[in-house]
Amino acid sequence: MDDTDRPNVLIWDMTFACPLRCYHCYTESGRRPARSLDAPELMKVADALISLGAELITLCGGEPLTLRPIVDVARRLREGGLRVYVYTSGWNTKPALLDQLAGVVDKIVVSVDGPDAATHDRIRGRAGSFDHCMRTLGMLNDRVEQDLAAGRTPLRFGIDYVVVRSNYDEIDRMCGEVAPRFSSLETLSFGAVVPTGLASRPSFVEQELVSDEQAAELILPATRERLRAAAPSWVQVDTTDNFEVQMNPRYLADNPDFRPMEVEPDGAVRGMPIYEGTVGSLLTEDPVELWRRSRARWTDPFVLDCLSRIHTRRDWAEAIRQIDRHFGTPEVRARIDARPVLVL
Repeated sequence: MDDTDRPNVLIWDMTFACPLRCYHCYTESGRRPARSLDAPELMKVADALISLGAELITLCGGEPLTLRPIVDVARRLREGGLRVYVYTSGWNTKPALLDQLAGVVDKIVVSVDGPDAATHDRIRGRAGSFDHCMRTLGMLNDRVEQDLAAGRTPLRFGIDYVVVRSNYDEIDRMCGEVAPRFSSLETLSFGAVVPTGLASRPSFVEQELVSDEQAAELILPATRERLRAAAPSWVQVDTTDNFEVQMNPRYLADNPDFRPMEVEPDGAVRGMPIYEGTVGSLLTEDPVELWRRSRARWTDPFVLDCLSRIHTRRDWAEAIRQIDRHFGTPEVRARIDARPVLVL
């Protein structure tokens, strides 16, 4: 398969099980059936993904660390030539599991959405979640120090911060108060919330979707310079408005190296990352054919019509709702209809 005709980045939402109830959750995890596969099925999906010849895979969810075979799956993917990143909520992480992952993953990223418990726990929907994050980051930091002392290649770890309207003004505190706690923290990434999943709800859009002005300010060179100056010198700080995942046809044409594929917990492949609607299953169908179907979705007339009408982030949320309903199954549409109104 030609390099330009394959995905180069894979996102595998390994489970919809999650101990948290984040009000912006892109996958609505913790509120729907987990759809997790058993160990042999997980390995079958892993082998199918390896066959696509991608460069990087992100294991996320839900909470991927709730899956017992996570280490074996990560090892299989790594041995298959993929760089493996794991995204975790940091809830109740065990040192032994981190020790096992250290030898088979390239990086672990912990999601932290506020510089203190008041903000993070409110967004994440569970008291104590901030403290769990800090403990997990502390364990990761200790592991890196152990690796360095033993002359081993150290595990890499970072923090991912989803920027919503109510935590936008706290990003400087993350750099100045949280990042310095961890002497081996590699990255601190701030990403404007994507209006998908629960974040596409009209009530979320009205109250917590970042404004166009905030998204534009977030990616200004001056903003990045300010945040980098506030953070410790050893931490790489970056910001993004996440425009690339809109799958805008002009962006895709100008960026041929952006070729992502998203996989749901049961091995179903989404037509487009972040948008509902699948094109088949890696458990039963040829991965190359599923990739071709995905690429066809990107230029579907209905998709192009919806995307052509996006001028603001609010427009983007509306386009996502339309595309999700159009390509979603009756089960998906029923889940969309059942989403609760956000009350802050």
